[in-house]
Amino acid sequence: MTNTPSGTLTGKVAIVTGSARNIGRETAKALAADGASVIINAVQDKDAADAVCAEITDSGGKALAHLCDVTDRKGVDGMVAAAVDAFGGVDILVCNASQRGQKPFLEMNHEEYRSVIDISIDGAFHLAQSCIPHMIEAGWGRIVTLGGISWHIGAPGRVNNLVAKSGLVGFTRGLAREFADRNITVNCVSPGHIDTERPASAGKHPPTMTLAPVGRLGTTGEIASMVRYLCQPEAAYITGQTLHVNGGMYLGS
Repeated sequence: MTNTPSGTLTGKVAIVTGSARNIGRETAKALAADGASVIINAVQDKDAADAVCAEITDSGGKALAHLCDVTDRKGVDGMVAAAVDAFGGVDILVCNASQRGQKPFLEMNHEEYRSVIDISIDGAFHLAQSCIPHMIEAGWGRIVTLGGISWHIGAPGRVNNLVAKSGLVGFTRGLAREFADRNITVNCVSPGHIDTERPASAGKHPPTMTLAPVGRLGTTGEIASMVRYLCQPEAAYITGQTLHVNGGMYLGS
């Protein structure tokens, strides 16, 4: 059955990094269902990116797959140019690309430490610098970064990921302040433990019943729903915030 876009994002163009699977995939599909034209990004898995595009176009939406490493500025600029050429601009940026790893701190080498940080922090830098001028020109923009619960509560063996995600929150707040008067909102969505496809290097989830008061893992669709809301015109008064979606595992302080 074809999903008819609701139209709230009709005419908008979104780039969702790391959108060949998991949270990125669901987010891209959610934005497309609201009428946005979406760039599906992956580093090298073209088949997976093309499959997401096919899901969107088969449902009546618009999507284009584009492979690039977000740590490569030329690659990022090329992806943004492709979005402009195909759809006319860039209005929404979702910084979802990341790399998960799990290794005790004293066994972690510097390359393993930096590679995780570079994807999240350098990637967000390149993407925002390349996309924001188009948002300023359009007089409207939405940027959403993807954080994580671990840096709020700590986690052994993941210091590189914790540094990366905590840095994203500072990055988000800085951009939110700087571009608020340009009608550009910048927010961070912080997932709890989510039921995703995980590479072996990411380690295993802890037992489900210990995760959160709701007694289960979250779904990728539940995270995508929060990202989708922050991209809506009605979310214009929300900026510089970290929105926690974790089933009550972290209640803030």
